[in-house]
Amino acid sequence: MDMETASRAFATLGHPGRLAVYRLIMRFAPQGVRPTEIAEALAMKQNTLSHHLSDLTSSGLVQVERDGRSLFYSVDLARAEALVAYLTLDIWRARPELLSPVLNTVREDDMPSSFNVLFLCSGNSARSIFAEAILRDLGKERFAAFSAGTRPNTSLNPFALDVLERNGHATGDMRSKHISEFQQPDSPVMDFVFTVCDTAAAEECPPWPGQPITGHWGLPDPVKATGTEAEKALVFAQTYTALRRRIAAFVELPFADLNRISLQSRVDAIGTGASDLKG
Repeated sequence: MDMETASRAFATLGHPGRLAVYRLIMRFAPQGVRPTEIAEALAMKQNTLSHHLSDLTSSGLVQVERDGRSLFYSVDLARAEALVAYLTLDIWRARPELLSPVLNTVREDDMPSSFNVLFLCSGNSARSIFAEAILRDLGKERFAAFSAGTRPNTSLNPFALDVLERNGHATGDMRSKHISEFQQPDSPVMDFVFTVCDTAAAEECPPWPGQPITGHWGLPDPVKATGTEAEKALVFAQTYTALRRRIAAFVELPFADLNRISLQSRVDAIGTGASDLKG
């Protein structure tokens, strides 16, 4: 990346509003986010957001694709990589005292034999609860599964409990929990943090301490399903099946043979697979 291109990118990100938009879109990489979701998540007026997205797109930091009637904005990861390389290799001259504390790179021989995994959603009453229960059983002793919500409900959804019990999962100790329970000094250190809501507005949260590998495995909220009781139950069952497929693929990853970058790519691939709800 040349100095002029880098300068334009840094200038674009120098505005607090544009930086907030870019930060949120990056959290969903390599997937895209709808403008309406970005505006809701950041409490930003649509016309202001349009200006920010236009600036980010024209500077090459963000790209846009149309899917039906919807526009999806996503980070140009190649341009992001080039910008980081310019900053670290050219400006910082790859000085180890600057890079090491920031990157804290995990070497392959440092990969732990067991992992703490947190699933985040808004209500923590269905999707993230499904994921926690599934990983508890599929992961055996190798994974410690947790879940939480940014706005947790007071109780678990009865349709979700029914699906879990019919699939043989123990539910006696499961409850909705606030995200703050896992942000305390004595909280478990997370190796992976996955968001499972389908909208950006439900998932705007601060960077997680400890630099865990993150993934966005968003699925539609089954709680919003309409129709008869049987039709609602079917939606919950489909959501459970979709999450089980993803988690089954996750626990089968060859963790010992993957470095952090490769593992992040595998996690992203699981989240961007073909529609699980069609199976």
